[in-house]
Amino acid sequence: MSRHAIVRPPGAKFKRCISAHPLHHTLDIDLALKQHKKYCETLQNLEVEIIELEPADEYPDSCFVEDTVVVFGKRALITRMAKETRRGESQRVEEVISEFKQVTSILAPATIEGGDVIHFPNSLLCGLTQRTNREGASQMEKWLETPVHCIEDLNIMHIKSHITYLGKNTILLNQRYLDDPVLESFSKIVLPGEESHSANTLAIGDVVIMSVRHKKTAEQVREAGFEVIHLNMSEFEKCDGALTCLSIIF
Repeated sequence: MSRHAIVRPPGAKFKRCISAHPLHHTLDIDLALKQHKKYCETLQNLEVEIIELEPADEYPDSCFVEDTVVVFGKRALITRMAKETRRGESQRVEEVISEFKQVTSILAPATIEGGDVIHFPNSLLCGLTQRTNREGASQMEKWLETPVHCIEDLNIMHIKSHITYLGKNTILLNQRYLDDPVLESFSKIVLPGEESHSANTLAIGDVVIMSVRHKKTAEQVREAGFEVIHLNMSEFEKCDGALTCLSIIF
């Protein structure tokens, strides 16, 4: 079965993205567009079919399409993002994903964002964070008809900044979650202390796409039997974004 990826290039107001990154003020939109193009080419080389949306200039964070929807099996759930300024981003995504999946939308007071949802082969992990609440996780479990396990950490924005699933029953995770009982059945690669922000990786088959900055983590991933592709994602990192954020893979 072929894989698809919905993507959307950064828009004209990308520099206004929600960010606490210390280098946010140095963001280069032209470089971001080049990095986004390379990201899409990398997915295409891995035989992923790209569905590219037009930039949504009125929404600075709209290139981070992952947050707008959660797809599992034959169904898709349109999210309700915690930041009201982002909630219009999902409209075009919903139109496109409806061509492939049965779709419904999260209802208030629930909030949920795709950056808080990790796909395992037969279940989902949901972070209960600054952006996703328990009601969001509950509605997701009901609509997607699959078990949803939760890890609560209200000190973080998204769980995928700290945990990702690589395949082969292997997860990459921040040390702080090492002993969480939800994760006890997985083989674990623990992030080196100096690369504690390197968890957000994008796995396509046995290939793991990683930020070029995270060399020690990459070596551990290779030792676990995966091929690694490095990409420079500097401009998206300045918007507190990373590799999974930029696509909806289904």
